[in-house]
Amino acid sequence: MFTLTPAHCSPLSFKPSNYSKIKKHFKVYANGFPPFLPKDVENISDSFARKLAMRIERLPVQLTSSSETSIMSSCVRPMVQGKSDPIVLLHGFDSSCLEWRYAYPMLEEAGFECWAFDILGWGFSDLERLPDCDVASKRNHLYQFWKSYIKRPMILVGPSLGAAVAIDFAVNHPEAVSKLILIDASVYAEGTGEMAKLPRLLAYAGVALLKSVPLRLYVNLIAFNNVSFSTSLDWMKIGRLHCQFPWWEDAAVNFMISGGYNVVPLIKQVKQRTLIIWGEDDQIISYKLALRLHGELQDAIVRQIPDCGHIPHVEKPSSVADLIIKFSQLKCGTELFRV
Repeated sequence: MFTLTPAHCSPLSFKPSNYSKIKKHFKVYANGFPPFLPKDVENISDSFARKLAMRIERLPVQLTSSSETSIMSSCVRPMVQGKSDPIVLLHGFDSSCLEWRYAYPMLEEAGFECWAFDILGWGFSDLERLPDCDVASKRNHLYQFWKSYIKRPMILVGPSLGAAVAIDFAVNHPEAVSKLILIDASVYAEGTGEMAKLPRLLAYAGVALLKSVPLRLYVNLIAFNNVSFSTSLDWMKIGRLHCQFPWWEDAAVNFMISGGYNVVPLIKQVKQRTLIIWGEDDQIISYKLALRLHGELQDAIVRQIPDCGHIPHVEKPSSVADLIIKFSQLKCGTELFRV
């Protein structure tokens, strides 16, 4: 097994709770980064991000049964198959599986079969032959991945816009989802709005801004609480790493002009038991929407994380992992769990 050397583990001012426990147990079967990752992965200091990046794989996924070609789809897959339902971790808008760098090892240490999956058009999949990256294509890509590799009902976890991905998938493929976990869910925006009508030239200009360093730093400023500049800078590098692929801009524009996600009509159709997790100090999406979501879902539990912003699984990974573990173990018909 591979163990990071001290030279690879430059300390940051931020360390998640349970740091020493994660460091002890989280080892990888690799001798470096996968060759398909952008070279700037070497410039990331966060040892947890580096370790998870070393475990990213590309697995072939056929989008149709008649297709002769496969999309080499990026994910982190579990080392062992668990007895309980597997946990599949999505990510937010224009992000990647590296969002789960802190919470993933905690879930794995707890004995869960845990997948971190890159949504089509984002993350580190090979999109040299660019497919459509609209909602239907993203849904079908996840379904074909589930059908090929997971093959049994899963606990689907969606943060931010990933919550819209999760709701859309759970309603359209209920047989594949046993439970839902939605984190600071971005589910009430009705698609990409006026951006869908932009001329392609302007759409590409907007996408270029989306990966700019100043914008990414600003987003970190409002997404997290009390994070030092050095940590925010490193997290920015992690968050925009996938943007360096040559096809990233085309995929982003394709999604933008497709209209994006509008799952508002689907929320009341969700039949799976759902856990809603929300950062108490989310400056991007109001907690009022968590209460609205709780009221519209058929069977939902809400849990708030104090002193936490929009991305709790990065900022408060121990709290999020604990909630996911307890909810995953919750049997049908039992009372609400305490935290």
